[in-house]
Amino acid sequence: MDGSTGLRERKKRRTRAAISDTAIRLFLRHGFDGVSVADVAAEAEVSKPTLFRYFPTKEDLVVHRFADHQTEAADTVLGREPGTPVLDALHRDFRARLDARDPITGLNDDPEILAFHGLVRSTPTLVAKVGEYLAREEEALTQALRETLRAERPEITARLLAGQLVATRRTLALANWERIVEGRSADDVHPEAVADADHAFSLLRDGFHEG
Repeated sequence: MDGSTGLRERKKRRTRAAISDTAIRLFLRHGFDGVSVADVAAEAEVSKPTLFRYFPTKEDLVVHRFADHQTEAADTVLGREPGTPVLDALHRDFRARLDARDPITGLNDDPEILAFHGLVRSTPTLVAKVGEYLAREEEALTQALRETLRAERPEITARLLAGQLVATRRTLALANWERIVEGRSADDVHPEAVADADHAFSLLRDGFHEG
């Protein structure tokens, strides 16, 4: 990549981030349905065609941030050390993200992040859009597992495990977020979040046995 190409790419990223930040600020202030795409474009000082080049839909202005996480689980699977079981690698990765208070785990009490997640969860069209990103995450993880699993039935095993892993991560994040919304701090919730993650991955490894 030459210098001019790199400069153009950086400028595009800055423009994209500025448009998204403007949109989210307006949505948090006035509600998602109370702000039009034209309002966002005017506030961000770009034309509507320019906005749509970066964000094909109004919902993408918000939930594109989830796209940054679409391949994380797949990357963890493909990048794990030789001999490391898939579930061990993903378990350690999730635990590390809890320790880092990664917003994707739900264990983050920053007011702006809480407001952002509240906006997403309270807006049906955004919830539906997040579902599209989760489906892509599951497909990427399925492909990674298909390439690396040693299993008697690799195709269905990869699909089943990917679905369970995506659902597990989402459920853990929701539980953490709900505790923090109740007024607890991330530091206070952290031990429970770790215990929940350990329990969840234990169930994935060993299966559920009714006592």
